[in-house]
Amino acid sequence: MKRAAARAPELKREYERLLGLVLTLCVLGAIWVYSASSSEQILKNGSNGTTFLVRYVMFAAVGFALLALFSRAGVAIVRRLTMPLLVVSIVLCMAVVLPGIGVQVNGANRWLGAGSFTFQPSELVKFALVAFLALRMATRTTPMRTLGDLRIELVVIVVIVALVALVQRDLGTTIVIVGAAVCVLIMGGMPARFFLPIGVAGGFLLTVMVAMHPYRIARLASFLAPGSDDAGTGYQALQGQLAIGTGGLDGTGLGTSVQKADWLPEAHTDFILAVVGEELGAIGIIMLLVLYGAIAYTGLKIADKTEGRYQKLMAVGITAVIITQAMLNVWVVLGIFPLTGVPLPFISYGGTSLAVLLGAVGLLLNIARGTPVLERGPAPLAAVDADPQPPRPRGRAPRSTPAPRRAPAPRKAPAPRPRRTPNVRPVPSLGLATARAEAERLSRTSRSAGDDAQDVRDRSRRDGGARGARAGGRRRAS
Repeated sequence: MKRAAARAPELKREYERLLGLVLTLCVLGAIWVYSASSSEQILKNGSNGTTFLVRYVMFAAVGFALLALFSRAGVAIVRRLTMPLLVVSIVLCMAVVLPGIGVQVNGANRWLGAGSFTFQPSELVKFALVAFLALRMATRTTPMRTLGDLRIELVVIVVIVALVALVQRDLGTTIVIVGAAVCVLIMGGMPARFFLPIGVAGGFLLTVMVAMHPYRIARLASFLAPGSDDAGTGYQALQGQLAIGTGGLDGTGLGTSVQKADWLPEAHTDFILAVVGEELGAIGIIMLLVLYGAIAYTGLKIADKTEGRYQKLMAVGITAVIITQAMLNVWVVLGIFPLTGVPLPFISYGGTSLAVLLGAVGLLLNIARGTPVLERGPAPLAAVDADPQPPRPRGRAPRSTPAPRRAPAPRKAPAPRPRRTPNVRPVPSLGLATARAEAERLSRTSRSAGDDAQDVRDRSRRDGGARGARAGGRRRAS
């Protein structure tokens, strides 16, 4: 208990730091969503340009409601509902191809819903997989000696990757899912010798996924040979790099971007970092990287200081999802990685991504609060200082059963006391004459003693009779 009390202020600082970082990113996201989307809306539709800002605020309100709910008891709820959550998210990922339910945008089936309000199941399945792997690794009681010991975890990962990459054609989200899953497995104790076979299998699957779709091959070719297709697959990446180059070190000023007007496609979603680089320059990009680095530090700090193996793995997995997605978006915009459609966490416009990310941050806050969760597997990594007191039984206390009586020990027979011999003084031997004289003397003495006693008795009778006569005379006189 002393150690837990000493850690409480530090976890409170991590709680406040994480909440402050997320609030800062959401405020910056609202500003840049409006900045990146307003110009094009005003030029094309003649509106006030606040359409995407209003939607961003609405989804942020939903996300903060989830954050407030999960920050109270989110980890315990997710732990109990891990398997239903995983099954539901997989079913939703398969439902995107159903007519009338799935929504196709830019040739990809990734959304459910109708109209402008849609839901992207791949955002939910990321955290469902993290919760499943954290639960499996936290409750494992046997060491991992071969890949066969991870067959259930690997099968679930392959199924989800196939659904997201092949059915939804979302390679960027697939990379985020695999990166977060690997982080949880490593922190869960997966041996380093498993990396080689898993890496070889993953590389083979990635090659197959790229080869199955011609547009992915074209994107890879434009990445390997920049400028080979400026008007085709490389157009968006080229315009984003031009925007960042125009901003220079300190940018052109907030709201003064030119590329966002009609040159940079999807400026308010996947390429919003290019707008930040043009308006605030390299300083703005570095500021965002520092904020994401602080989130990574805070999330890993929470994982290190919390009690319980399940909470540690959940904190690592949630942090890995946020940071992997942020780094992938930055690499794509800067031209370090081939083009993929991944939003920048908390900054890009994306209703499902924003709401689910804020709900996941609520889980991190709940872990930082130190809410206990029942451990059903092995002992936690950090030892608990005091044993919990057993709960008192309710109702009348049961009648205590008397303890059985012990059989009395057999008594020992007392030791016999030694017989005391009378202290008889020896009579000196006398002669016969002397003995006779002594016998006569004793006889005379006893007779005289008897006569004296008889005289005393006679005298007492006479005295008693006289006293009786006097007493009778007094009674008659009275």
